[in-house]
Amino acid sequence: MAQFQNHELEYMVDDYYDMTDFDDNPIEDTESQRNGVDESSNSDIEDDFDKSKPKTDTSALEARNGKDIQGIPWERLNFTRDKYRETRLKEYKNYENLSRSREELEKECKQVEKGHNFYDFQFNTRLVKSTIVHFQLRNLLWATSKHDVYLMQNYSVMHWSSLLRRGKEVLNVAKPIMPTLKCPGSLGQTLSRVQISTMAVKDNLMVAGGFQGELICKYLCQSGVAFSTKITTDENAITNAVDIYRNPNGSMRVMTANNDAQIRVFDAGNFACLGRFSFPWSVNNTSVSPDGKLMAVLGDSPECLIADAQSGKVVGNLKGHLDYSFASAWHPDGRILATGNQDTTCRLWDIRNLSESVAVLKGRMGAIRAIRFTSDGRFMAMAEAADFVHIFDTWSDYAKAQEIDLFGEIAGISFSPDTEALFVGVADRTYGSVLEFNRRHYNRYLDSII
Repeated sequence: MAQFQNHELEYMVDDYYDMTDFDDNPIEDTESQRNGVDESSNSDIEDDFDKSKPKTDTSALEARNGKDIQGIPWERLNFTRDKYRETRLKEYKNYENLSRSREELEKECKQVEKGHNFYDFQFNTRLVKSTIVHFQLRNLLWATSKHDVYLMQNYSVMHWSSLLRRGKEVLNVAKPIMPTLKCPGSLGQTLSRVQISTMAVKDNLMVAGGFQGELICKYLCQSGVAFSTKITTDENAITNAVDIYRNPNGSMRVMTANNDAQIRVFDAGNFACLGRFSFPWSVNNTSVSPDGKLMAVLGDSPECLIADAQSGKVVGNLKGHLDYSFASAWHPDGRILATGNQDTTCRLWDIRNLSESVAVLKGRMGAIRAIRFTSDGRFMAMAEAADFVHIFDTWSDYAKAQEIDLFGEIAGISFSPDTEALFVGVADRTYGSVLEFNRRHYNRYLDSII
């Protein structure tokens, strides 16, 4: 993965989000910040109305009555939403590390029936506002229930309650972080001013990776940080991905993927490093299968790998993508692995036959940077770097889809564990927010009663 440099990305139209948006006092109690607006920065969509007025959230009722779900006042702008979308699709430039012909790729892509509605818009809030550190890493939002969402906002990990509609800071990584867990031989270190590049939350444990190779582990039910350290001193050492999983014996583990071409495994109890696996290229993403036996390894190569999660031994090669990959997710049954790539596609692989992908799903305009399955396996969501989230019905063999059309860089997506909600983090300087969608249910038995 490319090391982030502002001067290299200054004119990039694609996945760019400027690190200068980071505020040394991210939770300062100002009117603009309470309403999720940074008045010192600009948006892709500028409006000329009075910015001193409070920005309101958007409810499902308001959306049904014609209000834009992100609160963008199209009626006050010099162009319509449709016109801006048309222009955006024409001018958007997808970031590529490898420039290769996409002609044959288009022929491979599955024909999908769009226009379905599996999840309905419920609420959009700007009281919390997603932010991004690295333009290629978009795993910065996690839902632990249909009412609880964790996301990055500048130097703060925020908790958003969709029930109370209230945000609260859980962790401030600008301040010194001192690990509270004391174990013999522990590699814990005090950290400060960490720029969170990736995160995961599961079973009361929050794990975050940093731009300089940091690892932070916090139990949500306890104050302070249990463990923090720099897991590598390599100059190009970004922690690109973290995963929380249980091994075949049921023990909880933390896995990290770094730009130093290594994957590391930590015990989630005492955070001792249990293993270190090296690969030929920077590892951009890793995810462990539901049974804890296999791991997907994706990085600075068109080829993806399947490896034994205990030994790190490569047991399969996945060939078909044309660029670097940054996203992966396992279907809950453990048979299907989905991989997202900068070639604008998501490939589905049957773990029982890795000779070729079983399906290729195409994005609308950009790289696939995040993928999630619902816990029941019914739906799969994939997020592009900006503007589009696609939800596929796995029961239709991924042939039916819903397209969520919005504006702004996507910081992360997450289904709630009960599958009832889908949350999307948008990292825009003016319209940055968290959007909530609720699962649509068809109660056909009521029709028979009527």
